Amino acid sequence: MENNHDDKQDSISEEELIELVLEAQKEALEKARQERLSGVQPVKKKPRFVRIFAWVMALMLMFSTFALIFEIYSIPAIEFLKTSASLSTKEDIQNYKQSVVEVKTNSGKGTGFSISEDGYIVTNEHVIDDALTITITFPDDGLYKGEIIESYPEIDLAILKVEGKNLPHLSLADTYEPIKDEAIYFIGNPLYFTGIANKGKVIDYTLLENWNEEVIMLDAPVYHGNSGSPVINNEGNVIGIIFATTKTKQYGRVGLFIPVDLLQQHLNLLK
Repeated sequence: MENNHDDKQDSISEEELIELVLEAQKEALEKARQERLSGVQPVKKKPRFVRIFAWVMALMLMFSTFALIFEIYSIPAIEFLKTSASLSTKEDIQNYKQSVVEVKTNSGKGTGFSISEDGYIVTNEHVIDDALTITITFPDDGLYKGEIIESYPEIDLAILKVEGKNLPHLSLADTYEPIKDEAIYFIGNPLYFTGIANKGKVIDYTLLENWNEEVIMLDAPVYHGNSGSPVINNEGNVIGIIFATTKTKQYGRVGLFIPVDLLQQHLNLLK
């Protein structure tokens, strides 16, 4: 099973690496310019290990950049952007989007969605696990500080709260039984994008290793950052929450979502 959350930042970021390379290049060019002005010719080359280090850094930067470009502009990514653009012309999808939020912590980002006008938010537990700060961003209602109300690691769900009034929110189905090939929508913040609408089909229940509750498989393009995305049926009700992907022998790679029944059970305990 693969969780769909962004990896924590490394000790040195890509931006910092770029700055170090550019600064070293700048210093070398300035030194060469001064030597030309003074008529001094360099008497020896840089030590070999310095040249090797510079080449290694340049290659690392190049491969990192290509990997990022490939991930963003790969054919599947372009396809889900085209699908999102098409779906987003629909009025109901536009309305759903208003309630889907970006959940950003000090170590990454994911998706969540509002379930009440007074600021209750549902997301995955792994999105906010060990978070020092949580920022919730509504598409049209700005930024809010998020507070964890409850978390349920055993089913990878968390309930957050922001201080707000009259916030847009989605309706939850009371219960859900999977219907093979039922068409659904989901909205989230995959890869480096926000507010991406997509569609898929329900497959069936599956029981994951080390889980006590069954989850539901989904034939849909689920990516990192989709964690916490609401799964919405044709009636406009949330029937589940996306949390991971997995690879199966029968269906290949599939998305996984937590059925709304498990969320409703825990919400009832909070009342």
